[in-house]
Amino acid sequence: MTWLRALKETARSGLSLEPRRVAPAVALRGACGLALVVGGALALFGPVVAVSSAFGAFQAAIATLQRSWRPRPVLALASGGSLAVSTFIGYLAAGHPGTFALLLAVWTLIAGLAWTVGPTVGIIGASNVAIMLVTVTLPTSVAAAAGHAAVIAVGGVVQAALIVLFPVRPWGAQRDALADALAAEADYARRLRHDPTAPFDPAPLMLARNAAAVSPRQARRRPAELHGARGLAERIRPVLASLADPALGVPDEGPERDRVRELLAAAGTVLDTAARTVRHGEPVAPPAPALAVLRTPDTGAILSGPPRRAALRLGALLDDVVETARGEGEGEGARQGGHRDRPSLLRLLPGALRAMRAEVRRGSPILRHALRVSTVVVTSYLVGSALPLGHGYWAPITSVMVMRPDFTQTYARSVARFGGTLIGVSLATAVLETARPGTWLSAALAVLCAFCTYLVLRSGYAATNVCISAYVVFLLGMGGEDVGQTVPERVLLTLIGGLLAMLSYALYPAWETPRLRNRLADWLTADCRYVAAVVDHYARPAEADASARDIRRALLAARDARIAWQEAMTRAAHEPVRGRGLSRAAAEAASEALAKLGRGGMLLEAHLPGRADSPVPAAAALAKALRQDADRAARAVRERRTPHWDRADRTLAEWTPEHEVLDRGTALVAEALTDLTTALASPTPSP
Repeated sequence: MTWLRALKETARSGLSLEPRRVAPAVALRGACGLALVVGGALALFGPVVAVSSAFGAFQAAIATLQRSWRPRPVLALASGGSLAVSTFIGYLAAGHPGTFALLLAVWTLIAGLAWTVGPTVGIIGASNVAIMLVTVTLPTSVAAAAGHAAVIAVGGVVQAALIVLFPVRPWGAQRDALADALAAEADYARRLRHDPTAPFDPAPLMLARNAAAVSPRQARRRPAELHGARGLAERIRPVLASLADPALGVPDEGPERDRVRELLAAAGTVLDTAARTVRHGEPVAPPAPALAVLRTPDTGAILSGPPRRAALRLGALLDDVVETARGEGEGEGARQGGHRDRPSLLRLLPGALRAMRAEVRRGSPILRHALRVSTVVVTSYLVGSALPLGHGYWAPITSVMVMRPDFTQTYARSVARFGGTLIGVSLATAVLETARPGTWLSAALAVLCAFCTYLVLRSGYAATNVCISAYVVFLLGMGGEDVGQTVPERVLLTLIGGLLAMLSYALYPAWETPRLRNRLADWLTADCRYVAAVVDHYARPAEADASARDIRRALLAARDARIAWQEAMTRAAHEPVRGRGLSRAAAEAASEALAKLGRGGMLLEAHLPGRADSPVPAAAALAKALRQDADRAARAVRERRTPHWDRADRTLAEWTPEHEVLDRGTALVAEALTDLTTALASPTPSP
């Protein structure tokens, strides 16, 4: 993609709007918390302290609206506390420009490395730097600095208290994640009716798994319907695939295929019903016709072999899903004697520091982002201070808020930031110049803009920036700033900060495109290890517990690798970089081959032998060959060579048919390996 086209695509992405809103009650609660803090500070201490306190309460509410599975009060307290510490340290250095610039560089570097932990922590870190740049202009002494830091922390406490006192849809995020996973499987079942080999995106299941991690205290209070449905959904997916796939015996047309289509339609209906029950917390009875299709004895007469076993297994699992979604069944955690543990922030801190330290290495994209954003923020700060415009902090604020570890987000947010700032500042200025509101009315208008910010936070960065810009203008008006003077300055400095951010990525990039082969190699390795773990179970069915743990670990690793590959492909799609050895056609063909390989493993997993079944010794040799070939093939992919499967091919050539499911599954695996070799057989021109 050329630079011109990349700029056009990222600009369009940044200015796009999505009709997704935060729940009005949640936005109203955040705005009420802000109003309490600003109103109290204004009445007790005056407008200067009120402006400082407003940033703490505003940012604490923003933190609670990020995608995170931690309790919202914890996020509010963490945001308010970290912001108070950041601003107080900034206050101490504010009187010495050189010292403050050095502090700003270090603090921004840490905020950049914080993206290692996750996007929520990265956003909080960037916001701390941005707000520190504004609030350090307020105090005049150490005591005053401590006071300002305290009122900022109070903003986080107030938001946390409101969340506890006025909960809005408790466990709503976890309910939505689990319901989305069930709905995704319902959609998968319906797609299998028309395409028996339809792909399935595991992202909803992985999201539900992340949402299921809770603290011991949360585990005691978690609603019953959230306990076990995810585990059942995990087991239903391979059963759906094995029921529909022609590789396991159901012909493309005929009475067997018709019955499979009926079963899949009924499964989709039941799963949708379970999703609604989980999402709203109110039992919904599945339609009687769907249950009748699943329970009819005619299925056993029409289907035979693996499809019949899959149909019976599907009916039993769907019964469990319905009971669990209603809170009547035994949860997954109860059956396993525990739950997925989510460590507290204090317990998480050592691991987060180790992860950040591990990124301090040559070639790390996170380190490149941290160095890039630190350099740009300090440069923006120095440029803004040197220009005779006043309010020079708007340039570094723009830089730190728009910069992300990848090209697309950085450029899209830069365009959205400038457009949103221009509109928001213009509208707010027009109101101030026309109405001439006093201190209290300006505060009320700022709170109204904050409510709008919370409401449209997920609709797009441009819309959010319109509201944030107006919010800041009204705050400045409340604090006595000459808004007519600050508007053109802020717009110009915002443009400077955005341009410096965009220029920095062009000069010191961390392109995803050259790393696509590494991502593909990781997915290849993980998929092969998953298939090998499943095949190995056929060789030692008596060791079911150990092999089940191996299969589960390998499956999760394969899903993580697949999602990482898909995200990398999305980021690389808009980069102005050539493919460097992996064309788009080759990447898509390789993706299809690896998806087929994973499907082969999934079909085999759906029919794992029981403890009493006879072992298949040849399966152990195939599993070993797959593991050995996977490492060599992954190395070949990274080095732009054609992968080969010598050991696996020899083992499959010597294979003696003796197990119906295993024979058909390994044939699909062999076909997938051949397709992968063909896809990467020779270099093709980059797009």
